Amino acid sequence: MFITFEGIDLSGKSTQCQLLGQYLINKGFDVLLLREPGGTKISEKIRNLLLDKNSIGMLALTEFFLYSASRAQLVQEVIKPALASGKIVICDRFDDSSTAYQGVARGLGMNNVRTINKIATGGLTPDLTIFIDITVQELLRRLKVAGKLTDRMESEGAKFFEAVRQGYLQLATADDEAVRKRLKIINGADDISTIARRIQQIIGQELKIN
Repeated sequence: MFITFEGIDLSGKSTQCQLLGQYLINKGFDVLLLREPGGTKISEKIRNLLLDKNSIGMLALTEFFLYSASRAQLVQEVIKPALASGKIVICDRFDDSSTAYQGVARGLGMNNVRTINKIATGGLTPDLTIFIDITVQELLRRLKVAGKLTDRMESEGAKFFEAVRQGYLQLATADDEAVRKRLKIINGADDISTIARRIQQIIGQELKIN
């Protein structure tokens, strides 16, 4: 099973990836945790370039192609072999991120991004996507608590992140029934344990876990 987590920055998805991975391991599943961009030597180098605060002036198209290149490497080198061997793969972001961030917020167009996504992923689609939804106001509050910006993407303003959030919500309500079926919205304003339990319930139903 291929499970992905999505959401705007500081939504808590990375924490929930780790918690779900440990939950499934405790249940006896063979689990592989990954992140995007990253997961291979080449993809990690691309990640460093993309998130570097000194990469100012990067074109939206350049950004998108770099994310796509990292994703292509990860899919072919790691994800597909892991799925073929029977592992549950949990990935912190996947191609829905490009649809929301570059397709909508950067203005490249959802259909254009989807076309490249299909090429980069080799047609691989998540079986289940957990979208942890928080408001931009909550993101800004968490940034203030953190006290600093950690990467280039987090330095974007409120207007950008609102566009990203709307991109995700467009996916969740799209005419594409397959997308709506696999994409589950979780309220990221709840506490960590409540969110984890809700995700475990969803995964439990999918994997028939008692």
